[in-house]
Amino acid sequence: MQITVHPYDLPLANPFRIAHESRTVQPTLIVGLTEPSLGLVGYGEAPMTRYYGLDSATSTAELLALAPAFAPYKTLEPTELHALLDEHAPHLNPFLRCALDVGAHDLWGWRHAQRTGLLWDQEQSRRVPTCYTIGLGPIDEMIAKLRAFPWPVYKIKMGRGDDDVAIIRALRAHTTAPFYVDANTGWTARQTIEYSTALAELGVVFIEQPLPPADLAGAREVHQHSALPIFADESCQTEADVDRCAEYFSGINIKVVKCGGLLPARRMIARARSLGLQVMAGCMTESSVGISGIAQLLPELDFADLDGAMLLAQDPARGVTFDPATGFAQYPDRPGNGAWLVG
Repeated sequence: MQITVHPYDLPLANPFRIAHESRTVQPTLIVGLTEPSLGLVGYGEAPMTRYYGLDSATSTAELLALAPAFAPYKTLEPTELHALLDEHAPHLNPFLRCALDVGAHDLWGWRHAQRTGLLWDQEQSRRVPTCYTIGLGPIDEMIAKLRAFPWPVYKIKMGRGDDDVAIIRALRAHTTAPFYVDANTGWTARQTIEYSTALAELGVVFIEQPLPPADLAGAREVHQHSALPIFADESCQTEADVDRCAEYFSGINIKVVKCGGLLPARRMIARARSLGLQVMAGCMTESSVGISGIAQLLPELDFADLDGAMLLAQDPARGVTFDPATGFAQYPDRPGNGAWLVG
């Protein structure tokens, strides 16, 4: 089996702002796993997100250094891939592990001539819409983005402080769609509890990660007194975080790149369900390669934020898309994860 790495700079359609940063371009690596004997290539993706300490040159070198370990294998099941990585690269960054995991799942689907999600035990009649994210900015700019992109449910980035409720009130005047609010650790416990009542009245469904992960006392207070459910994001990055989150949150947002792939993500979903937590899956700014992999999880979720490719001015791939009337996934008629490179 061979590893190839394709670096891209993904241009965003609009500047994307959250509480921590603003960006107009997202570097990413699209990783190919090739089975030469079968002529098959499976694709995964690792966004080179700056605030997670990733850069394209170093990450490419780490991935290509694994080539000798992969070479003896004609094929690799996803479970075998993780066993190989545990042996040869136990400290590999989870974003890179994820790219390999998603590529292995893509190949797995191709070998079985079936879409990846259909090979899992899922309730396929369950359909979950993805939201579309409105990044933080001046209110007029946020309204313009919302009006330019009609969608059945939105995630609104918050975390600026005193005018956050005013932003939701202003946006609500232009749509009846449900809102998810993501404060990106920008609020205090007192602000969260205070805002939650007004936000609930304005059609907000839940609040995502209002406090820094270290503020456990604040998280407990918010969990007890918020008028809205609170979902963990930065507080729930790996499988080891799920049990702790049950004490402080109503749900978790799983980022497949942070936990190391679809295999660990599905274990996180199962554990969250056993603890009575609701489950969301989110994305980074990714091409259709990454989004198509995460979209295989949709029937197992309560909520989804898979709009990464929709935020791009140019996508080097094609794959799963979403119906603008419903937000539901539209899967290409092809095996695996359904993504392919076009540029």
